Amino acid sequence: MIYEVRTYDLKPRSVPEVEKRFAEAYEHRKKHSPLAAFWHTEIGPLNQIVHVWPYNDLNERARIRAEAIKDGTWPPRTAEFIARMRSEIMLPFPSSPELKPGKMGPFFEMRSYTFPAGELPKIMRCWENALPERLKLSPVCAIWYTELGGLNTFVHIWPYASLEQREDVRKKALAAGSWPPSVTDLKQGGKGYELLTQENKLMVPAAFSPLQ
Repeated sequence: MIYEVRTYDLKPRSVPEVEKRFAEAYEHRKKHSPLAAFWHTEIGPLNQIVHVWPYNDLNERARIRAEAIKDGTWPPRTAEFIARMRSEIMLPFPSSPELKPGKMGPFFEMRSYTFPAGELPKIMRCWENALPERLKLSPVCAIWYTELGGLNTFVHIWPYASLEQREDVRKKALAAGSWPPSVTDLKQGGKGYELLTQENKLMVPAAFSPLQ
């Protein structure tokens, strides 16, 4: 399974119209393959939408996208509102759950970390060890790393019922000493792992997003 994460920066005040046109076009597009999630940002980089498409592999992605474009109903007619577009192909960590339709939010925190080349195996090992304790406090939606696009990056997405719950969970995780994974590994005699940059954003789903 691969996930294509498409991130579009939009012109100010255009998010409602873009979501409206996207929803209308998606009614035709979804017969080819389903959308996993569609969010817009509330905190962090503003006027941004993020949509996630699951595929079995790159060959399936290419075939489905060609079929959807041939229909003449895709892509949505939103070009006039788009300032920047980028696409990344993500692969899941072994511990990452499958992104499935359902209600988990309505707030989703996406955290993107870049790391030095060659550091990914250490990161995966530390996350495998630390994640079970962290999941006792709240679930995770996804833990992915980039295969195509901006390399040496991994992304983790956490759903919360409220911003207050997010704050409470993070405090409890730190107080327990079981998070973040690199710190936990150091406490257990390991070497942890190195990060170069970190960024996060808080997003909410569009009405048509399968994941809410």
